[in-house]
Amino acid sequence: MEFLRVVKRRSVLSETIYILLNIALAVGVLAATWATGTPWLALALVMLSKWRVLAVRPRYWFAHIEANMVDFIVSFGTVTLMFLAGQTLGGRGAFAQILLALFYAGWLLLIKPRTRRSFITAQAATAMVVGTMALASISYEWPSSLVVAIMWVIGYSTARHVLMAYSDNDARLLSLIWGFVIAELGWVTYHWTIAYSVFFLPGLKLPQLTLLVIGLSFLAERAYASYHKHETIKRSDMVLPLVFTLGLFAVLLLTPLNQASIGAI
Repeated sequence: MEFLRVVKRRSVLSETIYILLNIALAVGVLAATWATGTPWLALALVMLSKWRVLAVRPRYWFAHIEANMVDFIVSFGTVTLMFLAGQTLGGRGAFAQILLALFYAGWLLLIKPRTRRSFITAQAATAMVVGTMALASISYEWPSSLVVAIMWVIGYSTARHVLMAYSDNDARLLSLIWGFVIAELGWVTYHWTIAYSVFFLPGLKLPQLTLLVIGLSFLAERAYASYHKHETIKRSDMVLPLVFTLGLFAVLLLTPLNQASIGAI
């Protein structure tokens, strides 16, 4: 019984330390962005926090990096958005940065550690939203080839993250294909960028690209889940996802251009 009490105390202590360290990371990223006015120190802190990914033999580095790409995308994307929000004059930018720091703490403590399939899907969706939003917001002067390559990484990593939860033997192949689909969308929208203001994140905009890839990814995930369960894509499983996706696309097409920003975000 005494041994069980010791184990329980150690478990509570380790859990408390884990929570405090993750909160400290989110606060540290925010403080580094405020102190330097650049994203580089904050990105360095994020890299240092991922040391366990490379704390293995070099031959396992690629596998570990691949398995943690969703976390990398969310972390780097959040830092990028935090930096961009800081470019807004006045206190509105600081307010957006604080909200992003709270989001990052929530990601580290509440979303990232979960292993249920629904949470794994939510993790991939979060990476898709944050990654594409950050990329579209900062890459308007980058070479299109670099943007397409990063979009492919985002598409491949998020698709693999979901498919591995289904233990699919063709997860890598399907992820490669989905990466090319997302990369193609990135190439098209790179030449015609439309973004919408986000009322709770002043200084930042939501690119149409993000909404497009989320709609398509949601539809593809629902189709795959139906096939995995029934060995066929059932019409009843796809009606609501299809209506939602088509409705989203219709709203994007019908939104007056004078309510959106075109070109550099």
